[in-house]
Amino acid sequence: MSRIGKKPIALPDKVEVKINKLNVSVKGPKGQMSYTFNPLISIKLEGKVLQVIPVKKTKEASIQWGTARTLLNNMVFGVSNGFMKALEFNGVGYKAAVKGDILTLNLGHSHAIDYQLPKGIEAKINKNQVEIYGCDRELVGFVAAKVRSFRPPEPYKGKGLKYLDEVIVRKAGKAAAKAK
Repeated sequence: MSRIGKKPIALPDKVEVKINKLNVSVKGPKGQMSYTFNPLISIKLEGKVLQVIPVKKTKEASIQWGTARTLLNNMVFGVSNGFMKALEFNGVGYKAAVKGDILTLNLGHSHAIDYQLPKGIEAKINKNQVEIYGCDRELVGFVAAKVRSFRPPEPYKGKGLKYLDEVIVRKAGKAAAKAK
């Protein structure tokens, strides 16, 4: 039995849910999302509460039960509050700018990197931070990982792009090795 799947999902006031068999669409102030779920589970809307129920009592249905509940909860949270990932850049001359839906990064390469943000994703720059916003949790995480991949942090000086809550394990350089 899935502990996560048993929990009901309470809907906020401004969120609308439409269920068409396995296709569920959620609409809220931050945007709208839809997803087609596995036929091993069913979704019921009772008032302002969503409930995910397995169709059969099999191991596969139990796995899909918890996954479907989490996906549905992320959809509801995303369209009501939204998700955010913050990246911090450290390095001499490193800069970032957003113009429309293009994120321009100067990260010590011989050229500036222009990254086209996907539809539904916004980016904001605060001093040495890039903040990525959106209602789709998976897409926000993907864009943050893609932006980080342009200049991952290096372990000696800590230069590069890192997640705000990421801890970089620092290494001692050559001078520390010679001292022994």
